[in-house]
Amino acid sequence: MEKEEFLGLYRHSLAHILAKAVIEIFGKDKVQYAIGPQIDDGCYYDFTLPRSVSDDDFKAIEDKMREIIKRREAWTRKEVSRAEALELFADQKFKKELIEDLPEDEIITIYYTGDDYVDLCRGPHVENSQELMNTAYKVKAVSGAYWRGDEKRDQMQRIYLYAFPSKDELKSHLAWVKEAQERNHVKIGKDMELFMFQETAPGMAYWLPRGWKMYQELMKFSREIQDKHGYTEISAPLVNNKKLWLISGHWAHYVNNMFLVPGVTKGTKATDTIKLDEENAFNQIEAEFSIEAEDTMAAKPMNCPNAMLTFKRKTRSYKDLPIRYSEMDVLHRKEKSGATNGLFRVQEFRQDDDHTFVTNEQIKDEIMDVISIADEIYSTFGLTYRAEFSTRPEDFMGDIEIWNRAEASLKEILDEKYGEGKYEVNEGDGAFYGPKIDLQIKDALGREWQCGTVQLDFQLPHNFELSYSDSDGSIKEPVVIHRAIFGSFERFIGIITEHFKGAYPFWLSPYQIGIVPIRPEHNEYAEKVAEKLREAGIRVEADYSENNMKTKIKKFKTLKDPYILVLGDKEAAETQVSVNVRGSNQQVQGVPLDAFVNACVKMNKERCLELLTEF
Repeated sequence: MEKEEFLGLYRHSLAHILAKAVIEIFGKDKVQYAIGPQIDDGCYYDFTLPRSVSDDDFKAIEDKMREIIKRREAWTRKEVSRAEALELFADQKFKKELIEDLPEDEIITIYYTGDDYVDLCRGPHVENSQELMNTAYKVKAVSGAYWRGDEKRDQMQRIYLYAFPSKDELKSHLAWVKEAQERNHVKIGKDMELFMFQETAPGMAYWLPRGWKMYQELMKFSREIQDKHGYTEISAPLVNNKKLWLISGHWAHYVNNMFLVPGVTKGTKATDTIKLDEENAFNQIEAEFSIEAEDTMAAKPMNCPNAMLTFKRKTRSYKDLPIRYSEMDVLHRKEKSGATNGLFRVQEFRQDDDHTFVTNEQIKDEIMDVISIADEIYSTFGLTYRAEFSTRPEDFMGDIEIWNRAEASLKEILDEKYGEGKYEVNEGDGAFYGPKIDLQIKDALGREWQCGTVQLDFQLPHNFELSYSDSDGSIKEPVVIHRAIFGSFERFIGIITEHFKGAYPFWLSPYQIGIVPIRPEHNEYAEKVAEKLREAGIRVEADYSENNMKTKIKKFKTLKDPYILVLGDKEAAETQVSVNVRGSNQQVQGVPLDAFVNACVKMNKERCLELLTEF
């Protein structure tokens, strides 16, 4: 049996044990149980219960599970008719709904665990509970969940379970979880005063002075690389008329995720109160109030349509191509309530976005250059990545032959760059306007994150009637390459915050130097040191307060400044600095100020990953 099958068998079986334990604790007539799938580190089960489950219940659930497993009960699979299944689960509304939604010809299977617990399930499962005797499990958490993910349906309690084949594997995973919690970017962002969130703007980060410095440094890095590769940056309106989104196809394919700005509606005064159903607001506005296209505006979720209009503003020749328009405008994408997650999933963000207009003959070279940019950027952070190829989705837009040509082009590029079969293919996961290459980076904990994307688009140029004159005088449509390497800056900052545990490389750190004058009489020299560093382009902060030296050092350590300079009589007399290096308990004394400044300039210029410890 393959490892994944083995884990699936045991974890899915433990989900049934979890459900049985909860039923025995709360009472069969008081529990509605829904679904219990396996997940990456265990399983979960959804319930409606007579009261809320808390951390205090976790041990009781675990103990009950152990008791059930020790009974060594047999597991029995049985095929039943739809009528039999409905009768069997007559008191379980979620199970009944699942049964009623099954196709008429579906074989319905149930599993008995002992004689008193039955579940609707395809299986497979263990044959006897004794096979679970040596497995290791622990209740992970309980959270709220909606039946079938629908906010208008029943609210349930989802009990999560860690589940592993052995105690050592569980122990190792719990250590990993603890480390991941310590790296939580939201906690680090608060401790380091980088960003915050407020309920008045859900899923939209407030960038605080320290965090904004880092954000700007990341954008500066992106711009420098794009300049080297011939990109030009543009900026376009953040709110656009519905007409634009109809042409681009976003209105048909993406409007549920757009923030709409309705104009004055027919028969409605500006002072009237309009009550809208949040989920279907755009339909309600249009249907009930007959908003004309020119009245409806939307905050842009993507930059592509604006880039199309920028290209279209004048006549183009093949000699002009490729044309590379990068954009870092603010974007807004509406997420379902509860879907936002720190910086990882937000409703307002910026991308290192680009739309490059090319001829068919330029596609390969241009995408190869994009991948070279990804190599340069990710290696600067010490990150490795792998490529995935996503093909035509069910809701694709345009001609299928054009899609086939686009997919063939990307496959040829991937085969040459990484080798045939050396990348993953995600069937049906492309954008609605074209296939794409996604770049998955790996962080310090081994987690993968999709950041970079390269999307080939034959559709939008056609929709916007873009053209260029070819060398033979014929008029042709350009091909558009959508490209981002960081992806969302917000999300990337969240990722690297956890990757580096807040100890960013020197060049990216919000403040690079913290200056600690030992006593007030050393403030004057500290000001001279700070000024010299600032003149060299180094981000400096100094503490001139009357707090003692240890308190000042502790503050800068909490903020994870790469270097803390301690300045006293000797340093002032000899134009030196004593350097505390982040992550080290040792102090490098007697460093000439000029030598230290030169080292800092070098690290900024080369965007070094490691801190220098010799100056």
